[in-house]
Amino acid sequence: MNLIKGLSFGVLFLGSVGLFSCVNESAEALEKQPYFDIKGFIEEKIKEIDSVEVAKTSQIQGDEKQATVLYSINDWEEEFGIFKEADINKTSLLQSYETTTSDDMLTHELFPKNKGKVKFIKVTYFEGEVSSVTIKIADDNLFYSSTTLADIYMNNATKLIDHYSIETTQKIWFMDANNMKIQGRIIVK
Repeated sequence: MNLIKGLSFGVLFLGSVGLFSCVNESAEALEKQPYFDIKGFIEEKIKEIDSVEVAKTSQIQGDEKQATVLYSINDWEEEFGIFKEADINKTSLLQSYETTTSDDMLTHELFPKNKGKVKFIKVTYFEGEVSSVTIKIADDNLFYSSTTLADIYMNNATKLIDHYSIETTQKIWFMDANNMKIQGRIIVK
């Protein structure tokens, strides 16, 4: 009787280990995404520049303002929200982008016949580390069009964000186009 209990426990234990190993393999498979993980990259880089000063220039319709601001993680999440919106690692977008790679560049470009707001993501590398990220997001219909070009550049020595640029042009039917541009440079102390 004890032998049967021991065997039952052993089978139950091995079955549990097998189940957990399958769960771990599934979790690892989900971590491997088909496209560059821009959302994860931005979240990681924001943490590294919490509470730093930024020399910021804002232009709206040609009216330019300059300021030095101290950015928290929440401020960075708002400032870089467009990059997180550019996440194309969604089931509905699989097979929607052509990926080209070289030693120093990775590009995901929307196939011409596919629909999607993210037109491309371009990642450049320097010595195996991300050096810059550029995105283009565009939305166009009969009454409204919007295009955003955004770049983040890394400091190759510190591996931290060095400077960035976000430019958006919006056009609503019957109205003049609105142009907004934000540029920021991290102030290193």
